[in-house]
Order: sequence, then C-alpha cells, then structure tokens
Amino acid sequence: MLLTVSTTHQPATDLGHLLHKHPDRVQQFPQSFGTATVLYPEATDDRCTAALLLEVDPIQLARGRARNSPDFSLAQYVNDRPYAASSLLGVALADVFSTARHGRCRSRQELADSAIPLQITIPVLPCRGGPDIARRLFEPLGWQVEAVPIPLDDQFPDWGDSRYVRLQLTGDVRLADALNQLYVLLPVLDESKHYWQGPDEVDKLLHSGGGWLAEHPDRELITRRYLGRSAGLTRIALTRLAELDDVLEGDATDTDDEEMLQPQERRVPLNTRRHEAVLAVLAEVGATSVIDLGCGPGQFLSRLLATPSLTRIAGCDVSARTLQIATRRLKLDRMNERQANRIDLFQAALTYVDDRLAGYDAAVLMEVIEHVDPPRLDALERVVFGGAQPGTVIVTTPNSEYNQLYDGLDGARHPDHRFEWDRAEFAVWSDRVGDAYGYAVSRRGVGDVDATHGTPTQLAVFTRV
Repeated sequence: MLLTVSTTHQPATDLGHLLHKHPDRVQQFPQSFGTATVLYPEATDDRCTAALLLEVDPIQLARGRARNSPDFSLAQYVNDRPYAASSLLGVALADVFSTARHGRCRSRQELADSAIPLQITIPVLPCRGGPDIARRLFEPLGWQVEAVPIPLDDQFPDWGDSRYVRLQLTGDVRLADALNQLYVLLPVLDESKHYWQGPDEVDKLLHSGGGWLAEHPDRELITRRYLGRSAGLTRIALTRLAELDDVLEGDATDTDDEEMLQPQERRVPLNTRRHEAVLAVLAEVGATSVIDLGCGPGQFLSRLLATPSLTRIAGCDVSARTLQIATRRLKLDRMNERQANRIDLFQAALTYVDDRLAGYDAAVLMEVIEHVDPPRLDALERVVFGGAQPGTVIVTTPNSEYNQLYDGLDGARHPDHRFEWDRAEFAVWSDRVGDAYGYAVSRRGVGDVDATHGTPTQLAVFTRV
C-alpha cells in the first residue's frame, strides 16, 4: 500500500522537519504485519513529497489473527491487503508519524501550528459507498476531493467499477490534522479493521478526532464504522462526542465540552455556566472590547455577539478548520455591515507574539491552558500577559480534584489535556503569573460545589495594576 504527502510550501523540504523524517534518508519501520518504509521521491524547495510504503506479509498477518477469528483458508493469504490501503496503513501511519500527529516540531513549531498547502494521494483505497462517501467524509474538513473509481478490469469495461478508488486530497490544512483525519477515516472508508479492538478504541478515536469529529456532519457514520459497528462502543463514543459541543443539533444529551455524563437530573450544562461566569466578569470590569483566545468553533463568541455592551470582539484559534466552523456557526456571511465590523476572526498560535492580540479591554482563555504542553506555558504567558497586556485576563480550567466525582472517568477529562491542576496548583500558577506581569489575581469556582472537592471548573481573574 502507498500513501504520499506533498507540499508546495516554501521551502518545501520543511516537510521533513514536520514529519521528523529526513528527505535524504530511506527509513524502515518494522510492523507486526510487515514493514513500513518512508522515502522522498522528490525534495526541492518548490515541492516535496514524502511516501509511506507499507509492505504487508500475509503470513505474519494470518499468524497474528485472534484465535476466535473465522478461518477463511486461502483468503487469509490471498487478499487485497498488500496493495489496498486499509486500517493497517492507518496503524503504520500512527506509528511512523506519531510525533507529527501530535503537532510537535521543536525546530519549526510555528509551521507545525499552521495550515500549509498539502496534497495527499492514495492510489488504491477500498471505499464502501463509492466516491460519494469519500467526498462526504473529507470535504467538510476543508479538502478538495478527487475520488476516481477503479474499473474491475480495464479489458472488460462492461463489468463496471470495483469497490476501490484512487483518492487525492488537496487543501490548506495543518499537517497534524491531516494525519489524524487519515488515521480515523482510512478504516471508516474500508469499513473494516484488521486488528483486535480493545477498550481504548474510543479514546483513540476521540484523541485523533479532537477538533473536527464533533462538528462533522457524518460523525455518527464515522464513529459507527471506526468502531466496527460495536453498539456499546459507538454509544459511549457518541455520548462523549456530544460532551465536546453542547449545542450540537440532534444530540440526545445536553452536556458540554469535556464534562463527563453524570447520572443526575437534567440541569444547566457546565459549559453554559462557564459562559455565564465569564460574561459576568466582563460586565463587572466594564469591558467593551474582548478577544477570545483559543475560541474553538465559536460557542462563546455567539454569546459575546449577543452582548450589546461589547462593541469590539475578536476570536483566534490555531486551527483554520475550527475557524471555518466558527464562521458558519456565527453566520458571518449573512451579517449586515455594522455587525460584521464588530467581530474579527483570525488564525494565531498563542505561543508566538502577534500584534493582533493586543488592544483589547479583556482577553478570555476558556479551557485553553490545559491543552498546552507544560514546557510551552511560559511562551503563552509571555504572549498574553507580557505582549498583548489586556486590562483583564479571564482563565478557566478544570479542577482535577472534582474528577473523582464523575462515574467512569479514569484519567483526564479529555484525551488532549496535557495536564489538569487541583486548586492549590492553579493558585500557585496564577499568583506567579500575576506577580511576574503586574496583575492582581482573584479566583472563584464555576459549577456545583462539593464540600470536599470544590467545583468542576476553576476561574481566575487577572486585573492589571
């Protein structure tokens, strides 16, 4: 099987830095079912292509099958796995490009955080549902999709097309997002997984689908196929996806992002309470301009737009795809001129100085800092508190002490959280930042109060002195 990733970003050889694979080397990576090879067919400043070639050993694959798997005799050895992309290619991709999938690149971090021109080609891809399903899955993610059916036999056109397509994706996408989308959607298109699915499959799906799956119009189809149509796992995954966005239409559960389900009576979602708490602080300090740092798909921006006292509003996020979702959510293309002039959306990484972040009465970091690797928090602090210097900074983050009150929660509330602090740790961090950059700090809780564990969300208000 073969997958190629090309870019025309200049210098295009930066692709080697992003993938952590040198263009001048051919590297091999043993897999339990064969060998993955990474090489560069072309590597110039104008265009660079990385190829992932997976050679499947059908004997190894047959030996690695579960004991209770059906025995189809020769079909174990004579099949399409050596040449047709499948979940096996997704497994190899996840292993070979693991650092790139996390969006980390010490030498080119700003580039890793940015959307770049990409072209991804898979010559032979099983696609149950034909080209239409490929377009349904990839176009909402910002790709231009070319899915060309492969005939059963060129010599006999009357036989029609096979279930395979040649897939080519073109678009400006962050490389980490592109790799994670492929990891999830390759087995979805094939509608088959060739390895045993453990209880961590839901976490794998949510981790790789973070930032795009919850908003995808076919998220239920993707989830069901990815999880091998396991009703139990699918139900768990869809419930947790609903928690990522409390305003998704048609969700049976009215919960919020990153809050686990609780067996209680229907109540105001924690995400709504966070919004109301931050809006109350903005009213207290008399802010008329505000920037939502790490605005995501725009839930809170819609609340800001509904607040007449706020005459200037901005939202920024590192993900171009997320900003596209926010644009649709806010219906920016339908706003009159006065309303459109009131809001600005732009792409930015909060760990790099950007003049566009400055000049606001208040800045909001709502459930953002826990998504930043701890070694990079200092950079975020310098950019927001030292560079942008808003009059007020409002920060919310989970209270890890509260986690044990959530049934079934083992670990962090969300797969992408790099850390979660208890109240003492949050106090130490906020006091240190306030002292370093000239802000007075006050703290409060958001959500239901537990006598021992506090509230699920903790909030800090930094006021410039």
